[in-house]
Amino acid sequence: MISVSELAAKLDKAVTDRRVITQLSIEHPELDLATAYLVQRELRSAAGPLAGWKLGVTSRAKQAQVGLTEPIYGFLGAATAVDLGEQLDTSALIHPRCEPEIVFTLGRDLDGPHVTAAEVLAASKAVAVGIEVLDSRYADYEFTIVDAVADNASAARYVVGAPVNPLDIDLRLVGVVLAKNGSVVATASGAAALGHPAAAVAWLARQLSAMGEGLRAGEIVFSGGLTAAVPVAPGDVVTAAVDRLGSLELGCR
Repeated sequence: MISVSELAAKLDKAVTDRRVITQLSIEHPELDLATAYLVQRELRSAAGPLAGWKLGVTSRAKQAQVGLTEPIYGFLGAATAVDLGEQLDTSALIHPRCEPEIVFTLGRDLDGPHVTAAEVLAASKAVAVGIEVLDSRYADYEFTIVDAVADNASAARYVVGAPVNPLDIDLRLVGVVLAKNGSVVATASGAAALGHPAAAVAWLARQLSAMGEGLRAGEIVFSGGLTAAVPVAPGDVVTAAVDRLGSLELGCR
């Protein structure tokens, strides 16, 4: 019998100790997706105030790579935010990586089994450039999808840029550039997130509705990585730029 509390405690200790652990799915091959989300919920209940949510595996290419037809989600704790101009403390993490995202800030509650991308756009008071810092707790950054879900979709830190009104911006077509130490390492468009970033947020709202939850006014949603994540170390500077949304820089120490 899998103990959800014990698995959550093991992951939490890995974060605190900054030490990798063996994949949960190796030690518990019976671990399924539903139970992995219960582990994640246990972590959320102990994480303090909730700032919002994050999506993962939103690109079709990534889904094909891991054998999924849908993305996954995790939560963002208020305590793990990095402020604008603040440096990322890499010593508090295991093997951090950064990726660019489009971030939604909700102006009203959004829930229900039939939420659409159009409703997401109507409910959003702002969008912004975001940089999410991923940090898997598993050895060699290798894991199955149930491992990733239990580990809160590799969430570690995040920073959000200046808010922009989403009206009159086609978020599918905006160009995205990720640079590290002044050199471009990846490019994409907004459509990399399930064809439209708002579609990814709508999927999340529907999933939460099935669990008796929903998105709430004031919450932020990181709509999914638009490029591959780039590893970072002390001294690195990562820049994410999205057409019409601006740019965002994160230094590392």
